[in-house]
Order: sequence, then structure tokens, then C-alpha cells
Amino acid sequence: MFTLIQHAHVFAPQDLGICDVLIADRKIAMIAPTLTITGLDMDVIDLDGARLVPGFIDNHVHITGGGGEGGFSTRTPELQLSAVTSCGVTTVCGLLGTDGVTRSLPNLLAKARGLEAEGITAYIYSGAYQVPAPTFTGSLRSDLMIIDKVIGAGEIALSDHRSAQPTWQEYVDIVAQVRVGGMLAGKAGIVDFHTGDGTRHLDYLRKIVTDTELPYANMLPTHINRNAHLFEDAIDYAQGGGFVDVTSGVNPQNSAADAVQPSVAIRRLLDAGVALSHILMSSDGNGSVPLFDDAGNNIGVGVADQASLLTEMRDAVTNEGVDFSAALSIITKNVADLYRFPRKGEIEVGRDADLVALTDDYEVAHVWANGRHMVKDGAPIVFGTFERQ
Repeated sequence: MFTLIQHAHVFAPQDLGICDVLIADRKIAMIAPTLTITGLDMDVIDLDGARLVPGFIDNHVHITGGGGEGGFSTRTPELQLSAVTSCGVTTVCGLLGTDGVTRSLPNLLAKARGLEAEGITAYIYSGAYQVPAPTFTGSLRSDLMIIDKVIGAGEIALSDHRSAQPTWQEYVDIVAQVRVGGMLAGKAGIVDFHTGDGTRHLDYLRKIVTDTELPYANMLPTHINRNAHLFEDAIDYAQGGGFVDVTSGVNPQNSAADAVQPSVAIRRLLDAGVALSHILMSSDGNGSVPLFDDAGNNIGVGVADQASLLTEMRDAVTNEGVDFSAALSIITKNVADLYRFPRKGEIEVGRDADLVALTDDYEVAHVWANGRHMVKDGAPIVFGTFERQ
């Protein structure tokens, strides 16, 4: 029930220097330059100066699988726990995508509860690409109020040929329902907008802010780095006060040739004067990724990997010169703040003990989720008779 982590270089995400951290059950109990604890039966892990950071929050994950646009054989599988924890992710937000038929909300909720039973934290969105959005209770507003795990709606397709081609007013209704439902339930009420290659880009979202009383804070467009012209529009949107979500699994190597590398996108957003707190990054984990040959022909479908979160955060620091604490905030504190997860995103006494130890080479050495040691010396831990897979 107790774990003492010694000699950790703590980034909370701000740099706290070398500290000891005591975990008591699920919580961070003490942080100090040196802790001397006696009379407790506890595990002791000496990090010898390695970085200790908050567990990553992945706010866009297809936990029940995604894809299917290439036929039934291109449906991707359900998320396995070891694929989450081995990447340093301790909190996921699951959602449906194009397929809101064979992938259902009850299945999504069941998967989230299963992941929580295995040790990590999981939330879900109601809805899917299509409009009207599928719901549990008949409305998005009541879903947020009645279903504890529902934190918003998503992913709602925007500027994409796969959307239901809804009117602007229908988008307004979605955001309004989610905002009010979130207020009544004490939740942030976020609408996760899938943005496609359409030339309208984020125009509808701007119009929602300028022509109604609805604020930017309830809307999060994602996949903004999928092509250059969308990314330029997203910079303008964020400069105006919007929040944006870079997709770590989208890059010129596995997506369209004009996709913007996520680490480069982070650098360019900051250079454009976008507030750090308005930049998030998620993986689109377990979503389908089209594969192309050298001539640009589609030759198959891959599966998005959550490992890209850490890879692109690392590259933002090592290749693009982004401050480590700032890059770390984009996948920890910024997400927790926007989504109102008060016990997540920072290393602080009283918060959940979601912690990741990183090597000098940015490899995951240890992971604790809600105080449970999930990854030790780079390998997922086996509990009881079931392996964490």
C-alpha cells in the first residue's frame, strides 16, 4: 500500500529538482528533497536521478477499436492494457469514430469500466461521427448528467466527407447540449471534433463562438496537423482563443504527404504565439492509419500506436527545442485543466499517484497508475493469474 520513490528528478510538470515521493494507496502523500520513513512496510524504488513525470492523459483513444472504412477486415482490435501502460499513459478518454453501428456506446462503457478494473483511469464520450449522435439516454445533455463516465461528445465529424453533413445549427445544438449537461453534472463538457480534409476547416467552430454565447472551451478540434492548410487555419483559430489537439499518430511517414509532423506542429504553434495551455496532443490510439507506397497508393491499413505520444513529445524537446516542462504539459497538465480532471496531470500531494519514470533516452522505465506499479524496469507487471495485456 506504500511506495517510496527515491532520488527522482521530478517534473510536476514544472522542475522540482531531485526529490523523494511517497505513495500511500492511490495518492501522492509526500514530496520532499529527502524523506526518511520508518515503521511502514513499503516498496522502495531508487531512480538515481531519472526523471519522474505525471502519467500521460490520452484524450482521444479508440478503446473498442476503430476503422472499418476499407470494409470489415479493416476494423481495428480493442485496446489492450499493456499497450497503454507501456507507453506511460495512465488515463484514457475512449470514443467511437466512423462506425457507430457495429461499435456501440454500451460496449464503449463496458471497456472503460474494464480498463479501470485493471488499474488505469478511463472516461468516454457519447456520440460518434454521425449526427444525430448516438446516445445512451436519448440526449447528449442527459448522458453527461446520468452516465458517470461520459465527459462529452465525440468524435463528431467536421469538414469531412464521412460526416453526416450536418448544418451549422446542428453543430450548435451539440455544443449547447454538452455544455449545459456538463455544467449540471460538474464536468467540463467537451465536444471532440474530428476535422477532415474539407476546405471549410474550422469555420463552423468560429461561427459558433461569434454568433452564439458558447465559448471556445467546450470545443476541441483534433487531427489539426493532418494537412498543411488545415494546420494554418488551426493556428489562426488558436490565436483567436481556441483550444487545439495535435494528433501524435499523424505524420508524413504514415499519413498524407502534406501532414505536419506533430513535434513540428507544437513548435510552430508556440512560435505563433498560441498560449501553451491551449495546446493538447492525443494519439488517436487504436484508430486505423492508411498505409501508402512510394507512389502514394493505398496499400493497406495500420493501427495507431499510443507510443507516438512520448515519441513526439521527446522530438519536440530534442529536435525542435521546446522546453521539456512545456512539452510535458501538453500531454499532462493541459489536458487535465481543460477536461477538469482535478486529481490528474500534475505531481502534487493529494493528487492521484499517476507517475512515469523516464530514462535519459526517453524510454518508459516505471509506471504507477492510481498508486499501482504497472510497469517495472520497462516491462508490464503480471498480477495474479491474468497478465496485463
